[in-house]
Amino acid sequence: MKIAIAQINSTIGDITGNLAKIEGALSRSKKDAPDLVVFPELFLPGYPPTDLLEHPAFIEKLSIGMQNLLTISKSYPGTGILCGTVTPSGRKVGRGLYNSAVLIYEGHALMTQHKSLLPTYDVFNEMRYFDPAEEIYTKKFKDEVLGISICEDAWNAPELWHQRTYACDPLEILAKNGATLFVNISASPFYVGKETIRYSLIKNHAVRHKKPFVFTNLVGGNDELIFDGRSMYVDNHGRLITLLPSFEEHLQIIDTRENIQELPYVAEDPTGTVYKGLILGIRDYMRKCGFSQALLGLSGGIDSAVTCCLAAAAIGSENVLGVSMPSPYSSTGSVEDARQLAKNLGIPFKIIPISSVYASYIDTLKDHFAGHPPDVTEENIQARIRGTILMALSNKFGYLLLSTGNKSELAVGYCTLYGDMNGGLSVISDVPKTMVYELARFINKDAVVIPEQIVEKAPSAELRPNQCDQDTLPPYDVLDNILNLYLNERCSESEIIDRNIDPETVRWVIRTIDRNEYKRRQAPPGIKITNKAFGIGRRMPIAAKYSI
Repeated sequence: MKIAIAQINSTIGDITGNLAKIEGALSRSKKDAPDLVVFPELFLPGYPPTDLLEHPAFIEKLSIGMQNLLTISKSYPGTGILCGTVTPSGRKVGRGLYNSAVLIYEGHALMTQHKSLLPTYDVFNEMRYFDPAEEIYTKKFKDEVLGISICEDAWNAPELWHQRTYACDPLEILAKNGATLFVNISASPFYVGKETIRYSLIKNHAVRHKKPFVFTNLVGGNDELIFDGRSMYVDNHGRLITLLPSFEEHLQIIDTRENIQELPYVAEDPTGTVYKGLILGIRDYMRKCGFSQALLGLSGGIDSAVTCCLAAAAIGSENVLGVSMPSPYSSTGSVEDARQLAKNLGIPFKIIPISSVYASYIDTLKDHFAGHPPDVTEENIQARIRGTILMALSNKFGYLLLSTGNKSELAVGYCTLYGDMNGGLSVISDVPKTMVYELARFINKDAVVIPEQIVEKAPSAELRPNQCDQDTLPPYDVLDNILNLYLNERCSESEIIDRNIDPETVRWVIRTIDRNEYKRRQAPPGIKITNKAFGIGRRMPIAAKYSI
């Protein structure tokens, strides 16, 4: 069977635009006369549609969109279309909706296979919206018996979990029901290292059941989530035959009848995937929200430098404004470093000093603060002045303000509400500080873009004389190690201490993470690149008292 894998980018809620994307892919593939064109999971509504699904009017528009797709299919005789959408169950018990894959041919829906396994972990909450399939069945189509599954349906493999989440294995059922070709449509979000897990999973299914496997994954950014694509075709011996590129749209024709040479599987460089993923996340977030320009504060530090480089790569240097806002404690070097970065990137650059504004704040509050020595309050006033100035520029000129705080800072609350946390998108909020340095080195690998002095100097908020981050925080390599153990590996305090890490440091980090949940709840959305990000993938109480 000749199959077109359509790894393309949908927009949540844009049924008309997503239909146009489908028709565009069908038109481009027409010259190859494919038997089947395969689109990703929930492509018609966009993924994840979340509470849009609670609006009957949206479901009705989806039904109209599906009727339009049936009409479109008549213009492509001989070609089947497999597309993900939402279908009503018609039942009065349950959620009333299915996450479905619909097989369309020449104006008719030949079959609809609903998703069986509905994930509720990490960023997923599909049981909130969908009912699971009551039946898993195959469909004879042309020369193959299709075994169609949807994303999570392929993820209940015994080798993947210590304790399996679901009682059934849909692919095993499809194999027993006579499938000759597995087809999985997915919206599988990216995190570092996931592509290797996916490849191993699909290869193992193909080998175990001796069936070729077509995997079509979504690509693009939708709010916090980015989808890397990396769609593939694996033959019935588990040989990788086709692997689509990451983080870009691609239409690939495969022919299951051809005996093609196996491709070597080479995992992508982790830092490179983070770099490409963040660029895609920025570009899609801005495009889908209607922004064409961005601004950010350039402190002369590595976080804002990396964020600025990512933004320039995503939307073009001419569309990124960098703003330096020196205070009484800003070093001349930091301002010059920011200026040099802006010059290297070719971005517009402004200097707006805040010393006089800060002095006015202090003068206004001096009688009220009498008898209280300066502390973090005065430091935060500077951060909030900067946040206000940046938001004023955003409001006046229609820029999207990018927040530049990293995951290590956000974890322990080393950031200022209504100050440096201001923004519409927090670009590196899931990037630990040690990885920020890796990104800086990646950006500079061919030519020096980020000035070396930015990379080499000790990190500082420069909100008081001679301030360094490490005056307040543990060394970043220690902090990030503890964060990984506590957040990603779910280790307890005692388990972390048992790894020969200073007990007081461990206790301080965990205590500080837990008590700063209220700050993170008020942060802008951030782009998820690890397997456990703050935000929709980690839901913790604020008003609580607990220890782990």
